[in-house]
Amino acid sequence: MTAQPHDRSGVLSRYDERVEALSTELGDRVGGSYDEWVGDGAAVHESLRSIVDTVGVGGLLARRAAANRYIKNDGLTYTATGERRSRPWQLDPLPVVMTDTKWVELERGLAQRAMLLDALLEDLYGDRRMISERVVPAAAVVGHDGFLPAADGIRLPGARQLVMTSVDLARDAAGNWTVIADRNQAPSGAGYAMADRRIIARTLPRLYRDTALARLRGFFDEMSDALLDAAPVTVDQPNIVLLSPGPESETAFDQAFLATLLGLPLVLAEDLTMRDGQVWRRTTHKPQKVDLLVRRVDAAWSDPLDLRGDSRLGVTGLTEAARRGTISVVNPLGSGVLENPGLVPFLPEAAKRLLGEELILPDARTWWMGDDGQRAEALDRLDELVVKPISRGEADPATYGWELSTEQLDELRARIEADPWKWTAQEQVAMSTAPVVGSDGLEPRRLVLRTFGVGGNDGYRFLHGGLGRVSPDSMSWDVSNQRGGIAKDIWVLAPSQFEAAMTARGRHRDTLQLTAAEPESLSLAPRVADDLFWLGRYAERAESSARLVTVVDDLVADHWGRTGSPGFTAMREMLLTLGQVTGVPTPGIEEHPTEFLRRIVFDEETPGTIAYSVRRLARTAHAVRELLSPDTWLILSRLQTAIHRPDDDDEPLPGVLAQVLEGLIGLAGLSAENTVRDEVWAFTEFGRRLERALQQSTLLRVSIGAERSPVTDGQVTEAALRACDSVITFRRRLASGTGPASPVAGMLQLLLRDPVNPRSMEFQVNRLSAITETVDDPDIRESVDHLAAHLKSIAPEALASRERNHLADYTSELATQLRRLSDLVSERYFVRPTPLHRVSTVHEIGVRQ
Repeated sequence: MTAQPHDRSGVLSRYDERVEALSTELGDRVGGSYDEWVGDGAAVHESLRSIVDTVGVGGLLARRAAANRYIKNDGLTYTATGERRSRPWQLDPLPVVMTDTKWVELERGLAQRAMLLDALLEDLYGDRRMISERVVPAAAVVGHDGFLPAADGIRLPGARQLVMTSVDLARDAAGNWTVIADRNQAPSGAGYAMADRRIIARTLPRLYRDTALARLRGFFDEMSDALLDAAPVTVDQPNIVLLSPGPESETAFDQAFLATLLGLPLVLAEDLTMRDGQVWRRTTHKPQKVDLLVRRVDAAWSDPLDLRGDSRLGVTGLTEAARRGTISVVNPLGSGVLENPGLVPFLPEAAKRLLGEELILPDARTWWMGDDGQRAEALDRLDELVVKPISRGEADPATYGWELSTEQLDELRARIEADPWKWTAQEQVAMSTAPVVGSDGLEPRRLVLRTFGVGGNDGYRFLHGGLGRVSPDSMSWDVSNQRGGIAKDIWVLAPSQFEAAMTARGRHRDTLQLTAAEPESLSLAPRVADDLFWLGRYAERAESSARLVTVVDDLVADHWGRTGSPGFTAMREMLLTLGQVTGVPTPGIEEHPTEFLRRIVFDEETPGTIAYSVRRLARTAHAVRELLSPDTWLILSRLQTAIHRPDDDDEPLPGVLAQVLEGLIGLAGLSAENTVRDEVWAFTEFGRRLERALQQSTLLRVSIGAERSPVTDGQVTEAALRACDSVITFRRRLASGTGPASPVAGMLQLLLRDPVNPRSMEFQVNRLSAITETVDDPDIRESVDHLAAHLKSIAPEALASRERNHLADYTSELATQLRRLSDLVSERYFVRPTPLHRVSTVHEIGVRQ
């Protein structure tokens, strides 16, 4: 049963009917309803019910569209394994509400489980008492990919070894929480949970304001405290970094957003090096010692010396540095063994031995096939169980026994019997459902809750709620982002004790000695400086090209078909200029240039086009997103929408180009007005000014470097001035008699030597000179001084009075010196280490063009 657009009553009741019908259809495997999620939070429940009943299906779809728009504007993405490009995050607009009573009860179980896994982790890489006393089978541990013998004996300072913990849970038909998986390798998703909250707060603003919720921001302060507890005790103010696989990894947004929330540098393996048994971060100044590394790279890939030799994602010697205690790695190397479902049958007994307690949170009933008795029992029920390998891997996903044919079941049995210790079987948790806004109204989807905790010296604390995820459709049992799962914001109602707890966060802040920031302390990794430099260059390249295409498109509209006229000649000259400036071959004289112009605007694959530059601009921005203003993503979203159009889109170019320029001007304004004048701004602005000067020199050389008839020359001159956004000033000065009498000399004065024109060459050189004061490099300053000297070597009037080949030589030399300056900056600041291995990984650095 579905709600119709005109029906504004009883939508939640019909939702419950759909849950009941679906439960019957699936053999009562689905349990729970929306009401059960709310419990005694009647006021919030009624508010949600009122919203749903009042707005109807149309209103729900509008809120879903609003959430999707905010996701796009915030640059919130996820990249599934095997996909070339990231895709927008999926988030349902209706939150799931939990009362404080239910959360406190759940949190108690989560804290106990975290304590158990922490103790078990310390034991497995220490005395291994649980193995020697046969509480946990040795084969279930050493046979797991997450168990790393190289990490044996490594111990973090502080009270906790498991600093970050994450648990996936589902509610069964009786409403009880059941653990379905532990995620302790390098837990991801806390950043997504925070981003979800910000989006839903805008999607349902009145309900969000009127509801007393436990806020999420304090959790990240607690995470900072926990990291300080885990840092080497010999360091008063530890230098902490977050190690990422790269901007093309699945959860790149989550990593960058987490780094932003914690105020940490986001680093890749190439940003780090090992020296004297310590890890150092390469910067544009002197290297900085790293004291604690938050690891978002799987442990096996974290050290190509002691672990996977083919890895380019890790730091050579990291394992030994961690063993020596010169660096703390969080979560510690080897913590992935706790994600082993083969341990689950033995956790109740381990809890009794290690904690002296009974487990509060139950696990889904699990059989480890390495035990003869458990295997026999599980094989008898194979057609109703979920079979999983103990080690996670894309080649061996979970297998649902009830979906297999008799032949497939026999084949699975044979695989299990061949290597029984590799396998587990679990009963399927019924999984209560939550309502999702579908195209016809509310639809029931199975929900999994991922919780996040951090452990410091004073115990474990948890993000209130966590990250909710629901199945992509009502029939699916697989709730994962890889399979198209949809996120849910989890609201926990906030009692007074939550508010009191939030005021006590930030335990270490009073003890830290804050000092004035030195340039070296805020310096960037060469990779990051390189990306920022090219961020500025791609933005300016796209803007300059868009302005030039706008001018040429106007000339084509005015003069195409008037062969032999001065206007047609000027149009052809500017078409040739556009081709040489962008590097895209110009069509023949008989061909209409429309397709050529549209190619320059929309072709993403050809270097020199606007779309190509915008695509590289967005990709580079994503690589340094933790350093950029949140407003950047709103601008980039609109810019990409303008440039990425379907093949059958025939909107006239002026409208598209106006949108492109609007976005690029907004991006330039954001950099000019909202960016602190540190190295982030310096390298971006240096790239922008250098690119503008290069574009300008090429434009002048090609458009004015050859003599033509006076009428054609005048039209080409005006077109070049329009492309440089300087035609109004030129006309005003010409009319007032200010400046050279010759139009060409006046143009050259304005575009080459005018110190107050933001589009002139002298203005760019002056800006480059000013930026070198921030970078403070004598070689670069000398190169800029040479450039300035050449610029002033010939007066504009002299250039205009000579033969035009002198102007061509002069501007060619300008371009040559600008390229030398670019090379010098690259050699000085952007040099990256040569990789020891060449393998295909999730992070490949493209060649700049």
